[in-house]
Amino acid sequence: MNRTLLLLPAVAALMLGACSRTDNEPGPGGVTVAEAKALDDAAEMLESRDAVPPAEAEAAAKESTGE
Repeated sequence: MNRTLLLLPAVAALMLGACSRTDNEPGPGGVTVAEAKALDDAAEMLESRDAVPPAEAEAAAKESTGE
């Protein structure tokens, strides 16, 4: 009886562990879960960067073209 009571939580933990998604399963938009996470990370990185003010961008463009 005691052995069954000790075995039950271990089996339950193993069953719950099998429910998680793996990185190569299809996710939203037809991409894998890992690809979706990589895209989210890249988008977050791009959004967190400081944008170059328009006046500075225009001045840099003129310098590079020699105007």
